[in-house]
Amino acid sequence: MTKIAFIGLGNMGGPMAANLVKAGHAVTGFDLSEASRNAAAKSGVSVAGAISQAVRETECVITMLPAGSHVIYVWDELLGFVDPGTLIIDSSTIDVESARKVHGFAEKAGCPSLDAPVSGGTAGAAAGALTFMVGGSDGAFSRGKHLLEAMGKKIVHCGDAGAGQAAKICNNMILGVSMAAVCEAFVLAERLGLSHQALFDVASTSSGQCWSLTSYCPVPGPVPASPANNDYKPGFMASLMLKDLMLSQQAAAASGATTPMGAQAAQLYSLFEKLGHGTEDFSGLIRMLRGTEAVKSG
Repeated sequence: MTKIAFIGLGNMGGPMAANLVKAGHAVTGFDLSEASRNAAAKSGVSVAGAISQAVRETECVITMLPAGSHVIYVWDELLGFVDPGTLIIDSSTIDVESARKVHGFAEKAGCPSLDAPVSGGTAGAAAGALTFMVGGSDGAFSRGKHLLEAMGKKIVHCGDAGAGQAAKICNNMILGVSMAAVCEAFVLAERLGLSHQALFDVASTSSGQCWSLTSYCPVPGPVPASPANNDYKPGFMASLMLKDLMLSQQAAAASGATTPMGAQAAQLYSLFEKLGHGTEDFSGLIRMLRGTEAVKSG
């Protein structure tokens, strides 16, 4: 059993902390949201009244927060309370620069650290089936791997500090671009009189096959578990996809990489959010691509 503090008990962090409890670990959590704290308590997490209370005398601290600025603020605070040698893991999706900055904070405090963003969404978090993309030293990875395995099904050590975030950004740029392409293909098929099922049956077994089609099909019917069958309730919110695409473009600009498809996908999701659909599943982009009236009618 490992004594763990979990900071950030929202839609992702809450189920992840619950799975650590199920695996036999002692988890103390903190979140600014009362609803999130109450939900975590029901799953067996001991809820603290402050970050300082949550992290004292723990062997590992895990954070799951909205943005890089939040991670920087929280790590700067918690590292003033933890003992040297405490493993610090961040599973937020943030920019590479911020990830490397907090690794530096941890190193100065004598704490090993990992950036370990996830893929798999809320369903994967609840099922303990996330994929973790991990950056950090070999020693830190060895210490943290068994904890990540309690929350995920695939754990990949991508390299040194920041490598996990780099992998997540690249992966989600692929996802955003591929979903936009799949949505466009279904809209074109509709205009040409081709049924959803016919296109799915062809593309899912041909060169157009991809995860956005076969696991998360953006039209109702072919993949019963996809959000398209539940009025595009997330899933993975469009606003979060936009966040990840903007991170990819920030990274591309900083590194000098050319990513025109990623840039176009970012523009599409930015427009979708501006039209008021940021809280819908990102596969709902298809409704915007059908035309303004389709978006308004939902």
